[in-house]
Amino acid sequence: MSAGRFLMQRSALPGVQAVDACSRHAFARHTHEQFGIGVMREGAQVSHSGRGQVEAGPGYVITVNPGEVHDGAPIGGGVRAWQMLYLDPGVIAQAAAAYEFEHPARKQPGLARDVLALYALVTSGAAPLACEALLLRVLAQAGGARGAPAAVPPSRGVPASLRHALALVDDDPAAALSLADLAAASGLGRYQVLRAFRRATGLTPHAYQMQRRLLLARRLIRQGMALADAAAAGGFADQSHMTRLFVRAYGVSPRGYALAARGA
Repeated sequence: MSAGRFLMQRSALPGVQAVDACSRHAFARHTHEQFGIGVMREGAQVSHSGRGQVEAGPGYVITVNPGEVHDGAPIGGGVRAWQMLYLDPGVIAQAAAAYEFEHPARKQPGLARDVLALYALVTSGAAPLACEALLLRVLAQAGGARGAPAAVPPSRGVPASLRHALALVDDDPAAALSLADLAAASGLGRYQVLRAFRRATGLTPHAYQMQRRLLLARRLIRQGMALADAAAAGGFADQSHMTRLFVRAYGVSPRGYALAARGA
């Protein structure tokens, strides 16, 4: 098994991103804007998600919901390999108005076979109709019983007062904000807003802002923006600052991500 690989493959379905990865990297806590479902092909990892701490070995189905804070580290320091499909929320909404992946990691052989078959279909240029039919079957198996509530951004699951503070960050991740700014927007004291942020997002205000900046930079890089420009637009001190945080969260450098996206 290769010691390191991050390949974004061309997808036959709009709004679906296919990633083939192999790494011994320990991912820092981060979030995605998309739903993610995949299969651990080799090796094993331990991770903490908003749905608890889990271990996943070969053949396990692994999932993540939008906005869910999670990390991941190889068990025993070895290399693990996985294939992942990231689905834009709009793709999920076409299938179910309210949806959430139920288990962060689970040994479910039938679902694993379907996820790998779907991955093979979307990356081989199969007809969209075939891909969509299999996607619906995957979602039916992976979702919560009776259609669990849709995964929503943190700002829609917290008290109204804190939503104003979250919106300050979400609307302009690159803005230079202070704790006093967030406290004023929420009508809370600085210590109160710090605790409220942790409860609502699992992150400190600064860590939450860094995640929003990383997500913005990823979108801009995927759209073809130069790395230095993406760093500036994302509010990072410089390109090296963006690179350090990017690698810690995603296990690949911005340049590697840009090359992978270009080949997708």
